[in-house]
Amino acid sequence: MARGLYVVDQLPPLDLAARAAVNTFTAFQDIYGAPQKILPKARMDAGLVLELFAHGEYSTTGTPTASVGFWINGAALAVPTSLLGQTQLAAPGGTGVTSAHWEAYWRGTLRSIGTGAAGGTFKGRGWALLGATTTPFVSATPWFIPTTLALSTITFDCTADRAVGVGWQWGVSSASNTVTVDGFEARCSS
Repeated sequence: MARGLYVVDQLPPLDLAARAAVNTFTAFQDIYGAPQKILPKARMDAGLVLELFAHGEYSTTGTPTASVGFWINGAALAVPTSLLGQTQLAAPGGTGVTSAHWEAYWRGTLRSIGTGAAGGTFKGRGWALLGATTTPFVSATPWFIPTTLALSTITFDCTADRAVGVGWQWGVSSASNTVTVDGFEARCSS
């Protein structure tokens, strides 16, 4: 079977500067802010591949737990409607971490489209790495996104344009527990 031309493009806006640091929350929420990346309804067709990559820095007080992941259908700096996947809520290591790096990746395929709040189905997985210190050559353990295979299939409302974003969760709310998105890429191919 012959294959056609596949086009890969990045959803705007392009990140030319880091976003503002976010702190003082405990629920999994958007940390990218506005303006958001929007997946147009016209692009949502079965077989669409959505590839998300984000990176930035975080700082902590003490040893709080953290979780990172991606979502679809939500508002800037708010709790999203549908999670594409998130890591476990666990301690990233280190005590009183200052400006440690993190990165996360998720790739999924739109398996079905339909109507209603559960009309669309994505299946995907990925990983996240959180640095425990700013010291070079510190080993890192990948955290899987999502935490179980059963959570790799999600349903969402695909009846309109939908924002996609990167999210974070702290186990403890503190002004000193901050996270910044330096870059977020959302690529579509079909």
